[in-house]
Amino acid sequence: MGTLAAGVTGGIWKIVAVILLAALLVVGAWTGGGWFLAARDRDAAQVELVAERAKSAAYAAAVERQNAAVDALAAAKLEADARGQAAQQQAAAAGKRFDAALAKVAGARATTCAEAMPAVNVILESVR
Repeated sequence: MGTLAAGVTGGIWKIVAVILLAALLVVGAWTGGGWFLAARDRDAAQVELVAERAKSAAYAAAVERQNAAVDALAAAKLEADARGQAAQQQAAAAGKRFDAALAKVAGARATTCAEAMPAVNVILESVR
């Protein structure tokens, strides 16, 4: 019985060692595969992040260009409004001069070109 116990005991530890080695190999392979998958996903995420950052920078640049264009349009509108206001004032002044010239020649009657020329000259001098 002692030799049987020694043989069983001697063989059991080898079987247990083989089972533990197999379990260690399975767990190691599983862990290595997990590390590989995690590294692959990390690398893919980094590539996507770089692409998204490039898109974001392009969008930001486009928004800045658009804002600059809107600012330029606003400045041009203000300049056009100022020119329009000045033109309106000039037109009002010219209209007042023309009305004054018409008032000066309101009673003039002419049947020939020679009779009409003094009135026309008064209107042209007043409007100039």
